[in-house]
Amino acid sequence: MAGTKNHSRSAIEACGCSFLPETKPAGLDAFASVSSGLKITGLKVFGVSPNPKSDRPYVFVKLETNQGLVGWGEGTLEGKAGAVMACINDFHDFLIGADPMQVEHIWESMYVHSFYRAGPVIGSAISGIDQALWDIRGKALGMPVYKLLGGPFDARGVRGYYHVDGANRERLAEIRQTAQHQGITCVKGGIPGYYEWLERRPKIDRAIKSIQLLRETLGPDIDIAVDFHAKTSPSVASIIVKEVEPLNLLFVEEPCAPENVQAMAKIARRSTTPIATGERLIAAYGCRELIEMGIIDILQTDINHVGGITALWKVAAIANVSSISMAPHACEGPLGGLATLQVDAAMPNFLVQEICGQVKPRAVDKIWEEWLGFPAMRMVNGRFPLSEKPGLGFELSEASLAKYPFGGTRPMARVFHEDGSVAEW
Repeated sequence: MAGTKNHSRSAIEACGCSFLPETKPAGLDAFASVSSGLKITGLKVFGVSPNPKSDRPYVFVKLETNQGLVGWGEGTLEGKAGAVMACINDFHDFLIGADPMQVEHIWESMYVHSFYRAGPVIGSAISGIDQALWDIRGKALGMPVYKLLGGPFDARGVRGYYHVDGANRERLAEIRQTAQHQGITCVKGGIPGYYEWLERRPKIDRAIKSIQLLRETLGPDIDIAVDFHAKTSPSVASIIVKEVEPLNLLFVEEPCAPENVQAMAKIARRSTTPIATGERLIAAYGCRELIEMGIIDILQTDINHVGGITALWKVAAIANVSSISMAPHACEGPLGGLATLQVDAAMPNFLVQEICGQVKPRAVDKIWEEWLGFPAMRMVNGRFPLSEKPGLGFELSEASLAKYPFGGTRPMARVFHEDGSVAEW
């Protein structure tokens, strides 16, 4: 910078934009007087495949320090596991030797000094690292992260919902009975099939009837959300959300692609059904337009993609001052899920927490319990309990992950219309 003598890096004159290698994180010397004494000494990345066929093998991050404290985080990204693992390792020079208590400084450096603004790969890499930093921070201070953030906002715990996959009345009746027994007050379903930009009425009617069946079978006392998964165009979504208004849905999720802000606004203007979106958005900046334009009612950013605890907390704060609720997405592994609960517990505008689990535990729930020693991301009386343990509230060993070695990146589903054109799924 002009007029500055104390450069942290020296430009190579032949290029003017490349820099000589650093032996410690750039800018570290400026914080010597406020250092906590903690230093990051190790960075490890683990690809873990409990289900080798899954499109989301878990990407876990472990940060080690000179005082024996370790932090864990998750950067699982559907269909891009190998890319995220490589990107996390690319941040090695940002971390080794840094003070892990300076979470905000490290986050800004990773985001800004990547130069090209973060998409899902960089966002997920930052997310995993950031969660691990907060885990260390909480352990160093002897407090759970939600207390560091000023929580809990609700001492009863974090309200959540499971997914329902029942396509028939009998299966949904079983789910209702189990939900009532477990104190579950909210579930989420989807709509069947894939939709053209302008769709025939029989297919639209099928989607409407599937939503009506949810309400008829589950009854009036269970909140119901419906995920369109951006499978519908603004024209198709507008018809459906208008016709299901009498069902009093908690929200309709991603009625069109989230990057098409004007299309989302068109749908919102045509219905009183609350609109939710955001799981594919990165950093607070990626949510700004949706919030400023007042298009959505509920924001669903994912802690494993948006930029970790730091970014999710900022997004929630921006949404709060605009009277928008938060219902974070969490459909990857258990570490990100547990980290999300910490932020949820301190949000004044928190609504409900997603977990891509079922009312009845799955095989993977048993694996998570094997790793962590407790039933992770399972609700008690319709809420996720708050842990009093410091950091993110769990311990994890490398040995426990070795049983499920990384099976490689797997692509997400690829679906097509009858004419061979690409379909949203």
